[in-house]
Formats: sequence, C-alpha cells, structure tokens
Amino acid sequence: MSLESATSLRDIAAAVARKAARLALDHYGEDIEAWQKGDKTPVTKTDLAVDRLLREELTAACPGFGWLSEETPDDPSRLARRDVWIVDPIDGTRAFVKGKPEWVISIAAVREGAPIAAVILNPATDELFDAATGMGARLNGVSIHVSTRAELEGCRMLAYGDLFARPEWPAPWPPMHVEQRNAIAYRIALVASGAFDAMLTLNLKSEWDLAAGALIAAEAGARVTNHQGEALTFNHPEGRGHNIICAGPALHEAILARVSFIPMARIVAASQD
Repeated sequence: MSLESATSLRDIAAAVARKAARLALDHYGEDIEAWQKGDKTPVTKTDLAVDRLLREELTAACPGFGWLSEETPDDPSRLARRDVWIVDPIDGTRAFVKGKPEWVISIAAVREGAPIAAVILNPATDELFDAATGMGARLNGVSIHVSTRAELEGCRMLAYGDLFARPEWPAPWPPMHVEQRNAIAYRIALVASGAFDAMLTLNLKSEWDLAAGALIAAEAGARVTNHQGEALTFNHPEGRGHNIICAGPALHEAILARVSFIPMARIVAASQD
C-alpha cells in the first residue's frame, strides 16, 4: 500500500471518528443505563449506536475491508481479507458511564496483520491522535514523539499500581509515578504523545484495545511488544491474545528485563480467571 493510501485511510478514519464522537457526546454526562455482556464487561446503547455508525461509514468507504469490533458479532470471513477495520466504538465504557473524560473511539486499518492507519479520539477532551505507516504520529495535527526517558525510577507509568507491589517480583520495582486511565487505547496514546513515559498491562487484551494504539505509538518512536518482547500482530481468529509494554526503546528494555521471565501460560491462565 502506498503512503498516500495509508494517509487516505487515516483521514477517512478521522472524519468518521469525529462523526461518531458527536453521537456519543449527545449522551455523555447523562444518566446512562449499562448492562453486562457475557464476558462481564459493560455496554450501553451508545456503544451499540456508535458501533453501527462506524461500521456503516467505514465499510461504505472501503467495501473490500473485513470488520472486527468489540460490539459486533464476529464474522470469520474477515480472516480471509487482506484488509480489515479493527475498532472499539467506546474504549472505556465505565468511564463514559461515570462521566469521566477517559474514554475514546479507536479505529485501525490493518493490512496482513499490521496496522497501517490509526485514529484514537477522546471526544471529551478533543484529543485526536492519528498515524499512517511511515508518516509519523500526530495529536490534533501536530507531530508527537515518545519520551526519551531511560530510567524506571521516577518515570511516569500508566498501569494498575498494585501490579508493582505483588510479592512474586524477584526484585522490588523502584519508586515511580503511577497513574491509571480506564481506556487501554488512551493509555497507549498518552505514552505516544510523551505525556507519560510508559504503559504496561500483563493481562491479555483484545485486538480492538491495541491495534490503533500500536501504530500510533510506534510511529511516535515507541517500542511496542508483548511482555516477552514479541511484536503485536492482528486479525487473528480469537481477536484476543496480547498483553503490552509501550515505551521509548531504552525504558522499554528496562521494563522487559523485569517481566519477560513470566511464562506466557501463566499470563493466559490469569487472564481467564
């Protein structure tokens, strides 16, 4: 795919995300009813409405693409497609319901397993992160770059704080400034922009949580892998199966040195609990 067509897909995704954001904002801050899906994650009528809008608009613009979304029943025909849209209509539904500005619309165009265009839009804060392969990453049209921090001590880390206090670590983690954001995609985007130095989650996440952020962060200079240093690929049958370390190369290496000993089988078992 040419750079021009990757940027075209980025621009298509951004325009559709803006349209979806207007729909979502119509209900943001209201008394929103949420219910649990089979996997015990929450969903609202707004999630489903945004999903319908994204699917209609994106598949109309690119009719040859497959489709993978958190809120659409999976169609295995996507596995035979070279190109697929991977989206999360509202990543951070809990934050959306609570009126916290930590939810995003996440869209990735994936070709042969690799994201080539991506948009993450936080409608509540009007932050639009985007990237096209080989063209860098941007926040509201301005180029962004991951931080160059190399030391864990004192770094700005997005993760669950209790992760670092678990007794099974071979050596204590150094003091860090640890915060949390509800949406995985938003955490990755904040690292890409340099607002935070790193993000880490060991539990396995779905492809729609990671695909857009993986490209945006990589284009911003981050190294993005699973906890054993392996690259993330997408459009797999299960649509799930990655955890993630996202940071500048030096800091990524420091985190990897502390977590790569954990067997993948243990991660899989913990994620199924």
